[in-house]
Amino acid sequence: MGVVTTPQLHWMVRAKNKCMEASEPNYYAQLSGSFRCLLELVPQGSLTSSTDDKLVVDGSDGVGGEKLETLKSMLNDTTIEVRNSGNGVLNDGVGADYVQKEKVVPRGFDTADVGLRCASLDGDADRLVYFFLEPNNTRIQLVDGDKIMALFALFIQEQLSVLNKNEDLTVSRSHQARIGVVQTAYANGASTQYLKHLGLEVVFTPTGVKHLHEKAAEFDIGIYFEANGHGTILFSETYISCLEDMNNDLQSTSRGSERHKAASRLLSVGKLINQAVGDALSGLLLVEAILKHFGWSIHRWNELYHDLPSRQLKVKVADRYAVVTANAETVVVKPLGLQEVIDAEIAKYNHGRCFIRPSGTEDVVRVYAEANTQESADALANSVAKLVEQILGSSSA
Repeated sequence: MGVVTTPQLHWMVRAKNKCMEASEPNYYAQLSGSFRCLLELVPQGSLTSSTDDKLVVDGSDGVGGEKLETLKSMLNDTTIEVRNSGNGVLNDGVGADYVQKEKVVPRGFDTADVGLRCASLDGDADRLVYFFLEPNNTRIQLVDGDKIMALFALFIQEQLSVLNKNEDLTVSRSHQARIGVVQTAYANGASTQYLKHLGLEVVFTPTGVKHLHEKAAEFDIGIYFEANGHGTILFSETYISCLEDMNNDLQSTSRGSERHKAASRLLSVGKLINQAVGDALSGLLLVEAILKHFGWSIHRWNELYHDLPSRQLKVKVADRYAVVTANAETVVVKPLGLQEVIDAEIAKYNHGRCFIRPSGTEDVVRVYAEANTQESADALANSVAKLVEQILGSSSA
């Protein structure tokens, strides 16, 4: 297939298995076509300011920046400027991983970009985060994968609400989708509370995209994201078929109605998003379409909720396999008694939350802690790390 992004290759394999045309031009055609459909369905009055029309993207000096240059040439209604599109060193002070972890501006961005909507892809373009620069500050305001998921969930829930409105009760029940949001324990607690406040079903899995994807596939519409920006939306074949039938019925009986538009939007989302794997390019276009739909700036989007301060640490141990967890890695079942002392530490802090899990690759135990202030999150993480050292014994390595 030539030089393509990782998600493009996954998209092509899925398309081939579904007996569809599976080439790079087909990928661009499907993404750009469904994106245009969503823009055509933007409600009147949802206009953003001219400042919010421009998006500046850090391509991580990987393959994604080059492919975005090709894709943007097909998007007449969207202004995208791509930087770090392959002339520099891959991931060197650039990219989604760097921006998400360091929370500083990537190479090629400066004070002239204050207030602009910015995004970063990772090297192979399967992760996406947004950010914006504030005046007199080298650090950024990060809009991470959790907030991308919140935006997607809010939009889809709105369309489902419109679709099911004023519908005959018996018909409504047969058409109502079961929507689920899938997270890991590393998702910020504020995002989980926000999603639950929306009335959404939130479920947790162990860390790893394979677990998230598998769980999301159990729903009619399953949304999953990690804070690092890797995630997507899955639509079941059964629900897509049901949605197509509804759309056809509405087109013949109430063309142009709000319910017809909602069905059309959901079908367009199913075509725009890469259902094979997290895809920074398709995810970016969906974010852009939804922001236009709501008439939101990146600042308004960022105000959906405020992250709780957190801290991650790792503790070197002699044997990481001594730690056994359950409940999507949120509870320690071995060694006996360790979870109880962790719970006692958590109870000392407002909005406290902490869990530990063994690393999958090295002899360390990872500690994650949250609380209402950064000082409290740091203190909770440090106290639990000391407990792990005392009970498990630190490694001399």
